[in-house]
Amino acid sequence: MAAPKAEAPPAKGEATPTVITPAAPAKKGGIGAWIPVIAAVLLAPVATWATVEFVLLPRLQKKIAAAATEEPGAEPAGHAAEAPAHGSKPGKEGKAGGKESAGGPGTYEFQNVVVNLAGTMGTRYLKTSFIVTAAPNADIRGLFEGAKPKLTDVTLNVLSSLTLADLEEPGAKNVIREKLVMAYNQALGKKVADQVYFSDFVIQ
Repeated sequence: MAAPKAEAPPAKGEATPTVITPAAPAKKGGIGAWIPVIAAVLLAPVATWATVEFVLLPRLQKKIAAAATEEPGAEPAGHAAEAPAHGSKPGKEGKAGGKESAGGPGTYEFQNVVVNLAGTMGTRYLKTSFIVTAAPNADIRGLFEGAKPKLTDVTLNVLSSLTLADLEEPGAKNVIREKLVMAYNQALGKKVADQVYFSDFVIQ
């Protein structure tokens, strides 16, 4: 049996056949792969801001407005959402000064005091009304009317310093009573206020 013939090398002058190998496919990736990630990082804060501005804040303002319409003669409640970061501006500032109650000159009433709670970034607030009773032989009506702006500011400072956790503590109202009485007497320089009685106390 004859051995297979070996291929003869190409003769001089003849062109060598060229073998064409398919080119490797280009690698996918590069900057194009990062575009969705970059878009997500840039758009996330914008989407969060839009949700708060156009969804959450209008809902909160509607709830506050609904609560305000239940109170006769209440001022529009949009102010509560616009309070400064420290939360000391009441939503119904005109009502925070108080008035003499039907009980006589021995009492003084603060009505519809609204403050943002500390640490809630303006999303939660306290609305309260209360009566302050006089210490023996004290003319609480005359003294409170004479120092109304100062005592209103004292009231707002005490209430706006409260956190949601403070209000959830057992006996929280008793602690607030003591703080208010102490603050009033300290502001007036003598014992005028004796006790505080809440007639309205709403956390929203």
